[in-house]
Amino acid sequence: MSSFRMNLAALVLLAAANLAASAQTPTRPTAGAAPKNLSGLAVATFGGGCFWSCEETFEELRGVREVVAGYAGGTVKNPTYEQIGGEKTGHAESVQVYYDPRQVSYQTLLEVFFLGAHDPTQLNYQGPDTGPQYRSVAFYRSAQEKQLLETTIQRINATRHYAAPIVTQVTAFTQFWPAEAYHQGYMRLHPESGYIQHVSQPKVDKFRRAFADQLKPGKAL
Repeated sequence: MSSFRMNLAALVLLAAANLAASAQTPTRPTAGAAPKNLSGLAVATFGGGCFWSCEETFEELRGVREVVAGYAGGTVKNPTYEQIGGEKTGHAESVQVYYDPRQVSYQTLLEVFFLGAHDPTQLNYQGPDTGPQYRSVAFYRSAQEKQLLETTIQRINATRHYAAPIVTQVTAFTQFWPAEAYHQGYMRLHPESGYIQHVSQPKVDKFRRAFADQLKPGKAL
């Protein structure tokens, strides 16, 4: 085979590989910013360990418009990732979920959070990630949301879905700070990462299996 044909064949194979990769890792629909138009949308904030997989989980839920990775529950204004890791700001890695309540209810978000997004029985850690910044925490914005949170926790504990009781912190929402740009959509942008493959992806796969009928088109396993 001539060198020209060999090079052409290699280019065809490379293009096919890139196309396959693009199909498996679609272009991220958000850029880590809140929607400019909040009309008709509601907002919920959760912390469930590393925000990379938590962000992707809620991104794939039907009715969710945008998800932003960031920090909540602390006292320092506009904290950095490095400050969070120092465990002195009080923040938890969190996600802010912008959703259409006509398509998905707050109760459904709670079901996803407690049963699909993370393990709410792990105190101040999630898998290999340890420290209070990885704590399980749900931030409520109203008395009704607080009641739904407490009722959901009681119900799941009563069913013994988990071997241990839920330790999720239920606290009033105060402020959410978006994380640095490189954290936004991290799982989709870096599927080759060892952490994504071995820690984040299994979490998202678990969610997809548990909530297969509530995923956006093309997201099922």
